[in-house]
Amino acid sequence: MNHDLPDLGPAILSMADALARHSDQPDALTVAYGTPAHRAVQTQLAQWMREAGMAVEIDAVGNVVGRYAAADPQAPALMTGSHFDTVRDGGRYDGRLGILLPIAVVAALHARGERLPCTLEVVGFAEEEGLRFRSSFLASSALVGQFDFALLDKPDADGCTLRQAMVEAGLPGTVPSIAALKRDPARLAGFIEVHIEQGPVLLERGLPLGVVTSIAGSVRMAGSVTGVASHAGTTPMSMRKDAAAAVAEMLLAVERRCARAPTLVGTVGQLHVPNGAVNVVPGRCDFSLDIRAGDDATRDAAVADVLAACESIATRRGVQLTLTRTMQVPCAPCAPALMERLAGCVADAGVSPFRLPSGAGHDAMMIARLTPVCMLFVRCGNGGISHNPRETMSAEDATLAARVFAEFARRTPAG
Repeated sequence: MNHDLPDLGPAILSMADALARHSDQPDALTVAYGTPAHRAVQTQLAQWMREAGMAVEIDAVGNVVGRYAAADPQAPALMTGSHFDTVRDGGRYDGRLGILLPIAVVAALHARGERLPCTLEVVGFAEEEGLRFRSSFLASSALVGQFDFALLDKPDADGCTLRQAMVEAGLPGTVPSIAALKRDPARLAGFIEVHIEQGPVLLERGLPLGVVTSIAGSVRMAGSVTGVASHAGTTPMSMRKDAAAAVAEMLLAVERRCARAPTLVGTVGQLHVPNGAVNVVPGRCDFSLDIRAGDDATRDAAVADVLAACESIATRRGVQLTLTRTMQVPCAPCAPALMERLAGCVADAGVSPFRLPSGAGHDAMMIARLTPVCMLFVRCGNGGISHNPRETMSAEDATLAARVFAEFARRTPAG
């Protein structure tokens, strides 16, 4: 591998620190779609892209798009990027690493007058987390041509619609302008997303980088169990129809079933007893259910088993169960040819290519509907924690990832 690029890690981390100064909350990093902090990040990314030598535009959904042209104007484009919005009280590298690292690489290439065999299109996706309008992949879906236009009239918690938020941010907010963003797959040479792992696997193995094999598809459900609210002191244990106890047993059934396959995970992340009181047997308990796996067949088999177990528990306990599917996203396998090229670049950087699935969703899983994709994971510190202000990574790992990314782009076929 050509190691002529400088140590870009410190600059990448410095840019992440600078972006983290813009937030919707004074005491936490929170950046929701269309807010003043979001627009400030958008402006800063556009400035850095221009300084790096890219042609830049902010498109109709607020994506920041930078293009570093190939020597041949007819060369296809290798797309890369990630999102710059955050979860509430999130970390500074989630998503943003996948924008800042390519900017730093392009700046280094431009400084030495090097052009790539492909045009490099760096996209800062304006929204992925769904924090404000509860709709993930709003930005990347527009490039795929699968934007849900009904969302334009969806309000946030304050009653502001997505259309209004777009107009306030200086965007058209119209169907034709968004529809026009659809990319032509014939003009693309694929998509690569660089992302922190958001987990402890690479850290535990002592590896700075990993090659993603697939992005887990998820099924999410909203559940509710209805029993009988009764006096905590006078209702014998054998005569209770305790909704919360039933959900607790269901939660353990989810845990048991989802421990049976390596890439399978199941989570009950929300539990709520409406009108609960310390001296009342819970008459109702609402809960969430999220089941993910590295392939759809494994996930769907687990979903079926979990549903059967929950229904059996409800029948035995004499309570009523309702489960409503709120989201189903298919697994997105990474393209074998791109994975092999990426693994070769990792190996040439002196790192054993380790392959692992992604349990988290990423913009790449939406872009996979448009063009072949791959992902490069970068090791997290602090036990692999993410979506948390303790999220961290090292400058050394960022430098190594930048060199692998640059080599991957150099090895992209010109046509």
